[in-house]
Amino acid sequence: MEFWQQIKDQFRGVTNPGKGGSKDNLCFWEVDMHSHLVPGIDDGVQTDEQALVCLKQLSEWGIKKVITTPHVSRDTFPNSSAVLRAGQDQLQALITEHNVPIQVEVAAEYLLDDFFPDLIVQDDLLSFGKERYVLFETGWSSAPFQLESIIFRLQTHGYTPILAHPERYSYYHDDEKSLQHLHEAGCLFQLNWLSLTGAYGSKVRKQALELLRHHSVDFLGSDIHHSASLSKYKAVFTASEFDLFRQQPLRNQSLL
Repeated sequence: MEFWQQIKDQFRGVTNPGKGGSKDNLCFWEVDMHSHLVPGIDDGVQTDEQALVCLKQLSEWGIKKVITTPHVSRDTFPNSSAVLRAGQDQLQALITEHNVPIQVEVAAEYLLDDFFPDLIVQDDLLSFGKERYVLFETGWSSAPFQLESIIFRLQTHGYTPILAHPERYSYYHDDEKSLQHLHEAGCLFQLNWLSLTGAYGSKVRKQALELLRHHSVDFLGSDIHHSASLSKYKAVFTASEFDLFRQQPLRNQSLL
């Protein structure tokens, strides 16, 4: 509990949470739809205690609902839908036991690997929201092949695709037209909160600002993996560009 108290003490000094905000409701978007809080099934939190610390802090920041999204990739994290649903039961029991005032749901962050199209055909994707949102990421080394085709297949199967943290893919840093084209084709964008702070580097921050200034961000997500990283998030709420979040066509609150 020492860590938890330390985190609370750090945020008592936040006095500029953004226009219209308050220290008790820093996350005005109210729903966090990208995180890794099911213990022990990917590179996210590994214990119930770590998950609980994150959930409590998110609640204190004003998050009313968490849709946590463990990795799904055949080679690294071959999590099945059944395993993820069991993770939701585990988190629900945790917040019930500790009276955390937050809703919890489990979906997934799918890697566009060679096996992903099979999941589309099998209709075995964990989506969320009335629009059947599906969160996916691409590889880090090079731009994915046939991305537009996969997006179209998702759409024709009744899903709404969301590209996770587009600001972090280096191959798009000098190719804004490709990102714009994806967005125009109906692929929604989810920005990581921490990208605004430079936590992933200056190029990622620059790309995040470009997306924000073009009002191209549809969702905000913490993408939190570890309770130890919570202290980094305070820089988001005091950033001079924080108000850009309010200018986006955010859909987070529609998920409540």
